[in-house]
Amino acid sequence: MDSRKVREKFLHYFKDHGHEIVKSSSLVPKDDPTLLFTNAGMVPFKNLFLGLEKRPYTRAASSQKCVRAGGKHNDLNEVGYTNRHHTFFEMLGNFSFGDYFKEGAIDMAWELLTVGYGIPEEKLWVSIYTDDDEAYKIWNENIGLPHDKILRFGEEDNFWSMGDTGPCGPCSEVYIDQGAEVGCGKPTCKPGCDCDRYLEIWNLVFTQYNRESNGELTPLPKPNIDTGMGLERLAAVLQGVYSNYDSDLFTDIVKLTEELAELRYGQNNKSDISFKVIADHSRAAAFLIADGIMPSNDGRGYVLRRIIRRAIRYGQVLGLKDPFLHRLTDKVVDIMGTDYPELEQSKRFIDEVVINEEKRFADTLFHGLSLLKAEMDGLRLKERHIIPGGLVFRLYDTFGFPPDLVEDIARDDDFSVDIGGFDQAMAEQRASSQRSWKGSGEEVIPEIYRMLATRGLGCQFSGYETLKA
Repeated sequence: MDSRKVREKFLHYFKDHGHEIVKSSSLVPKDDPTLLFTNAGMVPFKNLFLGLEKRPYTRAASSQKCVRAGGKHNDLNEVGYTNRHHTFFEMLGNFSFGDYFKEGAIDMAWELLTVGYGIPEEKLWVSIYTDDDEAYKIWNENIGLPHDKILRFGEEDNFWSMGDTGPCGPCSEVYIDQGAEVGCGKPTCKPGCDCDRYLEIWNLVFTQYNRESNGELTPLPKPNIDTGMGLERLAAVLQGVYSNYDSDLFTDIVKLTEELAELRYGQNNKSDISFKVIADHSRAAAFLIADGIMPSNDGRGYVLRRIIRRAIRYGQVLGLKDPFLHRLTDKVVDIMGTDYPELEQSKRFIDEVVINEEKRFADTLFHGLSLLKAEMDGLRLKERHIIPGGLVFRLYDTFGFPPDLVEDIARDDDFSVDIGGFDQAMAEQRASSQRSWKGSGEEVIPEIYRMLATRGLGCQFSGYETLKA
């Protein structure tokens, strides 16, 4: 089943069960300064859960664009090293605002998975919150799931909270057994193991309490349902592949990368990391730019810049020296533009932003990598595998070479980074700058510069992006 049909089947199923189908909102959360990006399907419904907004429906379903690359939920550094982590993904979700509760959510989830998608019942396991006997009874008696396939986990794994106070509740996660051949091989392996055998595919959150400032949980007058299932994981499962990157959401991007790099995916674990990073980051960059985010040195723009530059660096690992990422964001638009028209409408703009960022970063990357490689070679000869914080600071201060990129490179070559030393060097530089500052010097600015400034003309330091102006 191709990914478009997977998405359509989900939305059609819940539409047939009385849900309003809600279009995905922007990756930039509306009126929510607490979030860097929309990172879950429930974000557009947050005010409904908080009781601050009313809408003409009590049931909803969506396929929501999400990015987890900053803040509390940040998968950026895991991308490339696993088969299932992404910065950008789509979250399929169904929601109830004081309508159905646990029984309805569990019944519909089970029916859609086993009947709608045809997943064999014997492959499915579930987890519940340790004290949630109500959920246990529904899974065991209503659904008929055996006792040994219903696992009880603690608060860290199976209890969801919106924040330190506010709506919260237990959750139940659905896992699929992908087979012993993809697992760790341990006889104790079961859902919750870090290996890939038991893959979590759906999380059902039962929002039934309000957490008070003193930590007390009081029942909500109208409990809610919030569920989330990653399209990329589900598509991989239904297409019979063990890696999201082998699903049809990624294969065309990977194939184009193979053509550009003249290398094959799946032949070498180290190069496969690069293929995965590039495939994931090209999707994230295209969607973020289409939603109005521009590369910059802070906030959302900095995360976008970091994503683009991380992809460029991994492109160099594959031998891609010339600008290439804009070719892949074009491919993302080709793949996803029908379902997300904002991509098609922004295609030329996305292309311009990405290629401009590639060109600006080329000199920084070349000079920074050359110096870092030489220093790492020297450290190896001395049998040292910690990159000094002072070197990281010098790379940043001289070339604008990002510390997080140094960490990526170090990780790939079995080095670690003295980030504490980098932070100390940064703090010393700030302190030195403050001590030496004698005022703005406005009184000695030539009149010509005053005139230019009043006319809105000026200059911008670009040393952290390029070595040329």
